[in-house]
Amino acid sequence: MAKLPVLKPREVVARLEVLGFIQVRQCGSHRQFRHADGRGTTVPFHKGRDLSPILLRQIARDIGMPAEEFVSVDA
Repeated sequence: MAKLPVLKPREVVARLEVLGFIQVRQCGSHRQFRHADGRGTTVPFHKGRDLSPILLRQIARDIGMPAEEFVSVDA
C-alpha cells in the first residue's frame, strides 16, 4: 500500500470534477457529489482542515477507484 498525501478539500473536488462528478447538494460543511452512472461520495469542507489519507481512501472506495489512482488524477 503506497503512502497517500494529505490534500485540501478543494483539491479533492477538482479531481472529482475531472472524473465527471458534480455537486448535487450540501448539508452543513459536507458537499455531496454524484456521477451520471450513480456513484457518489461526500467531501467534508471544514475550515482549516485537510483530508487525511484514511479519508482519501474512503472517498476513492466510494467512487470505485484505487486510492493511488485517484490522487494521481490531474486536476
